[in-house]
Amino acid sequence: MEGRGLVGHAQCGIRLPSHITPPIGEMDQDSPNWQHCLDCVAISDIGLRRANNQDAKAVVMASSQEGFQQRGHLFLVADGMGAHAAGELASKLAAGVVPLTYHKLLDRSAPEALRAAIQDANSQIHSRGQASEDFKGMGTTVDALVILPQGALVAHVGDSRAYRLRGSKLEQLTFDHSLAWELQRAGRGAPGQGAPNVPKNIITRSLGPKPSVEIDLEGPLPIQVGDTFLLCSDGLSGQVSDEELGTILQCLPPAEAIRVLVDLANLRGGPDNITVIIARVTGPQVMAGAATEQDGSPGGPGARPVHPLLWTLMGVFALATAGLFGMGSAVPGLVGLIAAVVTGVAILVRRYSEWGPANQFEGRLLGAGPYVRCDCTPTAEMVANLANVAQQLRDAAAGADWTVDWQPFNRSSAQAEAAAGAGDYAGAVRQSCQAISFMMDQLRSQRSRKPDDSGVGLL
Repeated sequence: MEGRGLVGHAQCGIRLPSHITPPIGEMDQDSPNWQHCLDCVAISDIGLRRANNQDAKAVVMASSQEGFQQRGHLFLVADGMGAHAAGELASKLAAGVVPLTYHKLLDRSAPEALRAAIQDANSQIHSRGQASEDFKGMGTTVDALVILPQGALVAHVGDSRAYRLRGSKLEQLTFDHSLAWELQRAGRGAPGQGAPNVPKNIITRSLGPKPSVEIDLEGPLPIQVGDTFLLCSDGLSGQVSDEELGTILQCLPPAEAIRVLVDLANLRGGPDNITVIIARVTGPQVMAGAATEQDGSPGGPGARPVHPLLWTLMGVFALATAGLFGMGSAVPGLVGLIAAVVTGVAILVRRYSEWGPANQFEGRLLGAGPYVRCDCTPTAEMVANLANVAQQLRDAAAGADWTVDWQPFNRSSAQAEAAAGAGDYAGAVRQSCQAISFMMDQLRSQRSRKPDDSGVGLL
């Protein structure tokens, strides 16, 4: 999908959307316990041309320090496809099943559990599709990011994307399962650009259409304080370039960056649903109050969960031993006692040892990413493009006779110009983005006052 009307497409002008809604994020209930060390925001926006939102997302923060040690924080974006409500159902199933199954499989390593969770979601989506003619063939992409003590793990199916920004370098961690990218891999296109003259929205892999699915795993990728991860559906990546993504992520805090990115995608036509999750690592992952919790816990943060079957076996052996000794069967009772002791030792080793399937990767680096890298150092050209966007919005608003307090906009524009003149391009990007956000807020305000006004400003 090609962008319309903004950076890189200045000839088209800006078409002000007539029914844009404010982007609203929602967070996991445990997010406040980690906000001092992980800045995370999430938005799913319907866009401007879709009747319903077929995207879904999940943000599942660890509920304890021990939970982080075992399963980390999980973030997921899914972009559904299918007629009627099929795509919406498929993406919601993925967003619900994957976190639930992943956290249930505590006896498996994180990569194994994540792969099994996505396979489970695929099976459920496929079964629902086969059971109803309305849902037949429905599918969804899925991008899941898990932040663990060992690093970042990414699981991927489809053309939604996962990125990591470190400093001024943006890396695409996932390979688009699209016809364009597959042909490029076969040597018929530039790296990261796909094959020429091939539609970018034809995907070659998704959850649901088939009984099983091939899943890409990437990681563990080392994490540093300051790293910013972004997951998104193609409603964003199809309209906003990697250079824009990286520059805006670098120059703005996540809550402001996500707002500007969604606004840019909508200003370029908003042809698809737009779902974005941004997670910035601001410190070591230590849950608020974890030290107090740790002092009162015999296992501390290193204690690992034990499969319920082991507890059950120990209980059975202990009861059998007591019964056999009670009946005077010394030898069988001794055997039962030994079995109970061995099971107890296995539980202790499982719970307190440093090594084991639950907290180890598979001994090798998974995947072949990153697949695209770009330098997102703020430049004079990027500043000029964003300033032009803000000015076009201002001109469109003036032409539509909006009632606007221009002081905030003029102040941000003047500060952007001054910063650019001083060579502070990061500051200029920040101020230009603030001017754009201000104008988009004004647009939303105008629409709320005139709900029946379907007029569209066009330069």
